[in-house]
Amino acid sequence: MNWIASMLVGGLALGASASLLAAQSAAAPLEMRSKGSPKAPVTVYEMSDFQCPYCRQFALETFPPLERDYVKTGKVRWVFINFPLTSVHAHASAAAELALCAGKQQAFWRVHDLLFAHQESWAPLKEAGPFFVSLADSARLSKPALITCLQSPETRNSVRADAEGAARSGATSTPTFYIEGGLLEGAQPLPVFRQVLDSVYREKAKGRAAGR
Repeated sequence: MNWIASMLVGGLALGASASLLAAQSAAAPLEMRSKGSPKAPVTVYEMSDFQCPYCRQFALETFPPLERDYVKTGKVRWVFINFPLTSVHAHASAAAELALCAGKQQAFWRVHDLLFAHQESWAPLKEAGPFFVSLADSARLSKPALITCLQSPETRNSVRADAEGAARSGATSTPTFYIEGGLLEGAQPLPVFRQVLDSVYREKAKGRAAGR
């Protein structure tokens, strides 16, 4: 097993992808929290917790260059899966619900960015609700539609389905990334992601060429 392969915990391909796709629901389809072409040869499922500091580090420092070089170029489709670690992060589920409801207004990624950018402000609060309302204002969301969505049991069920799918896929911490048959754990440095994605992309490209 080479170094790149050793970074991925393999043997999970069918079960993991099925579990993550099963997280999709009418209330929170994967399309509204995805970036990149559906036809991209590589799909990455990011299992993340909005209150996790390592997830914040990844979102603010590592993902922007990955988005520029892999997502926007058509190589990778990126899908966000909520995996709130509620035993240690009191506001993680509420943040996930806010993001999913923002997705119904085509603003999932806008709220995703705001939640991570301001995590150090809302995470320590005893009650984060008022701060989340201010983020909704910043994201230019319709408050009546947002309130209706947040009050719906379906929204909470969607977050729970995400978390259950992530757990069935083998994730035990955040962030964890399911990449075409294996798990990459932790907010790894950018060069690690580049090497993994380049390796997987080359293998996919070879497979497509052989299938012609």
